[in-house]
Order: sequence, then C-alpha cells, then structure tokens
Amino acid sequence: MGLFFYYKKIKVVKESKIPKEKSVIFLSNHQNALIDALLIATTSGRFSYFLTRASVFKKPLVSKLLHSVNMLPVYRVRDGWSTISKNNYIFKTCTEKLKKNGAVALFPEGNHHINRTVRPLSKGFTRIIFETLSAYPDIDLQMIPVGINYQEGTTFGDSVALYYGNPISTKSIVSKFSNEEIVALRQTVQYKIKELTTHIEDNTYNETIKKLHALNVDYLSPKKVNRCIESNFHECESKPIKGNNLIKQFFTRILILNLILPFIIWRFYIKPKIKEVEFIATFRFTIAITLVPIWILFCSLIFVFNLGLIYGLTYFITVFLIALLSVKL
Repeated sequence: MGLFFYYKKIKVVKESKIPKEKSVIFLSNHQNALIDALLIATTSGRFSYFLTRASVFKKPLVSKLLHSVNMLPVYRVRDGWSTISKNNYIFKTCTEKLKKNGAVALFPEGNHHINRTVRPLSKGFTRIIFETLSAYPDIDLQMIPVGINYQEGTTFGDSVALYYGNPISTKSIVSKFSNEEIVALRQTVQYKIKELTTHIEDNTYNETIKKLHALNVDYLSPKKVNRCIESNFHECESKPIKGNNLIKQFFTRILILNLILPFIIWRFYIKPKIKEVEFIATFRFTIAITLVPIWILFCSLIFVFNLGLIYGLTYFITVFLIALLSVKL
C-alpha cells in the first residue's frame, strides 16, 4: 500500500512465469537502496530472503527491523577482515532455504549507485550456487535476472519498471565447480541484466546521459533506450512532452499543508543528513509509511473529539484521496 501511494506507476514485466515450486535466486541491478528490495519483494510473487550489506545492521533496532523482513547481512572486506567468516553462516542459511525450494534475492553488483550502469558482478552469488549444488545436487536451482528501472530515482511520485528475465538453470552452466564456470555465471547474469535495464558505459556516461535527457526517453522501456544508445542516437523514441500540471501542483501543495509536521521533519531534519543520494527515496518512503499515517490519525482524532466521528472519518479519507491525486495525476 505504501508503494502504491509513493509511486505514480509501478510497471512489472515478466518474460515468463516465475517458478513457484522451485528454488530461485533473484539477481538484480541495484540503484536505490532498500527500495529495490521492497519492489522485488512485492512484485516477484515469491517469499524471498534478501542479502544486504552488513553495515546497515549496526544499530540494534534497525537490525531487528531488517531481520523481521527477511534481510540477511553480508559482510565485505571494508567491514573488516574479522567479519568475513560470518558469511559462512549466511551462505549456509541461503543453501538451506534453497534446499526447501525457497527464494533468495541479492544484488550481485555488491553496492548501489544511482547511475544507469550495470557494474561488474561480485562472486558472492556464485558461491551460494556452488555450495547449494554441491550439497544438494538434485536441486533444480534457477537464476532469475531482474532489471529495475526508475524514471527519476529519487523523486516523490516517481515511476518504476521491473523486468524479470527468463529463468536460467544453474545446472546448464555448473557441473565441474570450476573458475571458468564462475566466470560464465557472472557473464551470463550481467549480460541479461544489461538487457533488462538501461546500461551506459562508464567512459561515455556523462555525455550519453545528457543526450538521453535531451531526447526525453522513457527509462521505463530499457530495451528501447539501449537500442537508442547502440544506434548512436538515431533510433530513439521520446516521451510526449507534458505541460505544467496545475491540478497536480494544487493537490501537492494541499497535501504538504496537511502533512506539515512530517514535511518539516523530512525537509529540514532528515534529508540534510543523508550523505548518499541512493538513500533519499528509502528515508522518504520510511517517513511516508510511519510518521505520515500517525500524523493523519492524530489530526483525525482531533476532529473526532472536537466535531464528531463523521468529521474525523471525512478528514481521514480526504487526506488519503489528496495524497493519491498528488501522486497519480
């Protein structure tokens, strides 16, 4: 529900049905911190366990919250050499989940970045595949590449498209558990993710992104955008240019007035402390699904105690309708 009110449009495209009774590993690009995981969790159709960088689990309360939504910490060298051994338990946990035809999701780039570039993949997911097939060779483990595509990335009322690729059987690649097969797994998944999301090479990124913005391309259609880039900008499709939506602006301002306290807390206290742009949407969304409903309920109760139940319910429903219009228009 929170994502519905946060995003103008959530587009989900599946090249084929995602297996329900097989063990699967979702492998996705990573642009937008926790939002990426939430989108996969709510659109994939599978109950998944997510591998997440260990640094976000440092605070006890945050750690409990993340574990409660099936997130598991993965330790990296930057977290300290002494922590790397903790991954043994995490990878074993993944193997046991997959043994029971479960689903594991991770972001094999190893970090997040708002740029529209699929970065080189780490070997972590290949280790999970090797350990699972080694311990349980009869498992029909499937890899499902995922491309997450944001129109903007950090704005409220943004749109996003998720593309789920065809399942790839790990047994079609892995048989000898060799280094060559590790390379093959990484190359296969990276190539497929590049097809499912806009991919711009690092050495031409700034120049290319400026041209794409000028052409007003639709980033929710990554194959068209990639074709535009590959054709040296000769085969490009532009979105219809929309004028100022005065009605949307009106409802947005009304919404801000009704959510004045959460808005002030976000704009002047939380947002200035965010050091990585990739966390903007995550923290804004957190405010939207926690503080905002509490504030609306508080204001509604004021109406109830002063004017009656009907007025309180009317205010409660009206604010949600205003929020819906400010996002969806």
